[in-house]
Amino acid sequence: METTAVARGLGSLDTDTRTSNRNRGWSRFVRYRPGLFGLGVIGLLVLCAIFAPLLAPHPPNAVETSLRGEPPSAEYWLGNDPIGRDILSRLIYGTRVALVVGIGATAIAVTIGVTVGAVAGYFGGKVDFLLSRLVDALMAFPLLALLLTLSAVFGPSQRNVVLLIGFTIWASYARIVRAEVLSLREREYVLAARAAGVPDRRIIARHIVPNALGPVIVLASLAIGGVIILESALSFLGLGISRPTASWGSMLSDGRDYIRNYPHIAISPGIAIMVTVLAFNLVGDGLRDALDPRGER
Repeated sequence: METTAVARGLGSLDTDTRTSNRNRGWSRFVRYRPGLFGLGVIGLLVLCAIFAPLLAPHPPNAVETSLRGEPPSAEYWLGNDPIGRDILSRLIYGTRVALVVGIGATAIAVTIGVTVGAVAGYFGGKVDFLLSRLVDALMAFPLLALLLTLSAVFGPSQRNVVLLIGFTIWASYARIVRAEVLSLREREYVLAARAAGVPDRRIIARHIVPNALGPVIVLASLAIGGVIILESALSFLGLGISRPTASWGSMLSDGRDYIRNYPHIAISPGIAIMVTVLAFNLVGDGLRDALDPRGER
């Protein structure tokens, strides 16, 4: 009974410490202006994705053959693509694809990586050895070549892109979480919980994982931009999002053959990718400094 009370008290103290650290971290983040700018850009992108039917001036797949490759005008602010579709409308709808793929694939990777890393670090021994070798094997593959091969096998679609990227980039999260768990499993509140007979599953979920999420959050926020670039690369090569669905990568591919005569076709999606990746990287930099216990701005 006394041991149980000690474990409960240490767990409560641990929760209070995490809450205090979150408050201090948020205070540091809001003082980092580039991070706030990136957060604002991401907010605008989310609004564009949600309200795309209201914001897009034309249907994204509507074809006007008489306007093929037309430059920006009063009615078509960003011009028309090689078959006459409105570039601005397709750019707005492409925001949905970018965010769904970026956030969805990262969420899958984080879930798998945190689970594998926590189990490997907590149990150690043969479990750690086998899971660590699995992580090493996955990280040994060239990522883009692996994605191209898998995309060719399973076919191009948004669901397949999300799943394939999510299931191929989780190894880095597992490695980080494992390193954190190896330290956390020797903390007093974990030892007290073990002595009190708390199941390993509950210890991992309640005491280990929450304290190991700081580096994971930073890595995930930085990785979303990389995932968007991967999706764009796959779509550019025709192995990502199926046409005619609006995707920034496929829009770049559409403008590749006309880059000299109609450069506006490729410029707009290129800028969209650049701004989006930059926004997520700025937020990631802000979170890295905010969650660093040694960092004070």
